[in-house]
Amino acid sequence: MSDVEPRAFRDACGAFATGVNVITTLCDGHDHGMTANAFMSVSLDPPLIAISIAEKAKMLGKIQRAGRFAVSVLASGMDPIAWHFAGKPNDNLRNLFETIGGLPVVRGALATFVAEVHDEILAGDHTIFLGRVTTLVQAPEPQPLLFFKGKFGEIEDTRRAPASMLQIETELMW
Repeated sequence: MSDVEPRAFRDACGAFATGVNVITTLCDGHDHGMTANAFMSVSLDPPLIAISIAEKAKMLGKIQRAGRFAVSVLASGMDPIAWHFAGKPNDNLRNLFETIGGLPVVRGALATFVAEVHDEILAGDHTIFLGRVTTLVQAPEPQPLLFFKGKFGEIEDTRRAPASMLQIETELMW
């Protein structure tokens, strides 16, 4: 048992700024998508990514049946698309998808990963899918859409970290 209150845990996790993604798949001849921020890289060789899907989400069974999924990393200004796939449909949004690697992906995304399910891990009230990336597309000079404390935002300055910060990271790794 945990003494951590679910709302306090959720609020604390919300203090970690993340990118915003739309997870998609093709199942039973139809395109399906959902907004998520639970995405990360796992391995460079082989190229593996991870997504986390709630047990209650309709997308869970669709990914399990399809055996494939795509992750579209949203760009700054794409919050209407994020809301659309987060359960607040916007009938004014049209022609959102293009097909890459045989799956629907968000048109104009910063990066797109198409993956085959490599493994699935039950983790509490979510299933974590490890996906082996088969197709990758990246836009030049990205400006990401961010999610922080329940709100969308963007980076004001995208300059790289100073060399001194990179030095610290390298030293910590060894």
